[in-house]
Amino acid sequence: MSRITCDLLVIGAGSGGLSVAAGASQMGADVVLLEGHKMGGDCLNYGCVPSKALLASGKAAYGQAQSSAFGVADQLPQVDYAAAKDHVRDVIETIAPVDSQERFEGFGVRVIREFGRFISPREVEAGDHVIKARRVVIATGSAPLVPPIPGLDQVPYETNETLFDLRERPDHLLIIGGGPIGMEMAQAHVRLGCKVTVIEGGAALGRDDPEAAKVVLDHLRGEGVEIAEQALAAEVRGQAGALEVETRDGRLFKGTHLLVAVGRKANVERLDLTKAGIDRTKTGIKVDDSLRTTNRRVYAIGDVAGGLQFTHVAGYHAGVIIRSSLFGLPSKARTAHIPRATYTDPELAQVGLSEAEARAQHGERLEVTRFDFSHNDRALAERKAKGFIKVMVLKGRPVGVTIVGHQAGELINLWSLVLANRMKMSQVAAMVPPYPTIGEVNKRAAGAYFSPRLFDNPKVERVVRFVQRWIP
Repeated sequence: MSRITCDLLVIGAGSGGLSVAAGASQMGADVVLLEGHKMGGDCLNYGCVPSKALLASGKAAYGQAQSSAFGVADQLPQVDYAAAKDHVRDVIETIAPVDSQERFEGFGVRVIREFGRFISPREVEAGDHVIKARRVVIATGSAPLVPPIPGLDQVPYETNETLFDLRERPDHLLIIGGGPIGMEMAQAHVRLGCKVTVIEGGAALGRDDPEAAKVVLDHLRGEGVEIAEQALAAEVRGQAGALEVETRDGRLFKGTHLLVAVGRKANVERLDLTKAGIDRTKTGIKVDDSLRTTNRRVYAIGDVAGGLQFTHVAGYHAGVIIRSSLFGLPSKARTAHIPRATYTDPELAQVGLSEAEARAQHGERLEVTRFDFSHNDRALAERKAKGFIKVMVLKGRPVGVTIVGHQAGELINLWSLVLANRMKMSQVAAMVPPYPTIGEVNKRAAGAYFSPRLFDNPKVERVVRFVQRWIP
């Protein structure tokens, strides 16, 4: 058993762990990185990257079938599902070198391809190594949550960790779970020629603004996705190619394949946290605002910290703890400016408070302004006019933004900047976007906020009349 000492030990080579390891090592820290599975973690291998690649294949197929509106004859797409999965694999392999062991060793990081577990408050065992570090960062991410539905353990099913290895196109894909993962995969597969049924125990896209979610759900239903809401799965039965899901209210859904997409669970089982004096919560590891655990030498970041489960949050967490762990400076994680996006077509994005949340917190002081994509010339030119932006404003400052429509995931970036820096609507209104772009939606939303203050306003009219009459 070899013994290693270092400044910083990072457990997990997903997005957050890699960011910490690279940053700390390049700033002069002695860093050890543990990874018992694949470099790049869930995002590269099973999550963000492959799902968006498969959505791109679906988009290409859909474009062929919906081109007549642009003066190009519709064509029935000839989908090769296995080739679409080859595209997914190629994208992963193209990105993989950025997350590779060799690259991080080039930064000076010592990479050990083993899982780690605590054997004391300051020591972690990984294979034949015992590592003692001044600081430890747990960045082990999350895994698909498999619910205890009777019969599920008796039938074949997919999760996001297995779906992208499937080479044969499903005739009829049943999806348990109507959240972002379920709805993205529903649209990708219906566009690739599958019949798709989504079975959701509550409301589909229930975390999002209901008005915005309805735009997405109506569009998906229009493409042929069957979405069953308030349909809590009570039993699964059957065999490969002939599966059934029965819901608590007696509805029965039949299909050939099953995808379980009901959420995520933090990867903590291997860690032996009690030996390090680290407390857990129902959703992950207990951390304070600085992302420290109950062991002051140990931090937890990303999905395993039990909060927002997004790759960009893990990257943000990495920056927070580098400031405190390397430089000893106070640094706290905030969530108000963290955006999220669902990459369906149309896309759905949110940052800060939703309208319901903002009204509950701020009551009559809140103003809500909106602008519809149907008034954006570029959206009209590309026939992407479904959707809207809604901005929740308190005393001239945005506190939340909801966008549903073409490129909503891109448009939300500006509002994350605005919320992060507590900017005012007047500062958004001052920007000049090029014409014609989808980005004008953001400018026009700010304009909609000021319009009632400037037009049909008696005070403004009196000032204008005075200036025109008396000032040469």
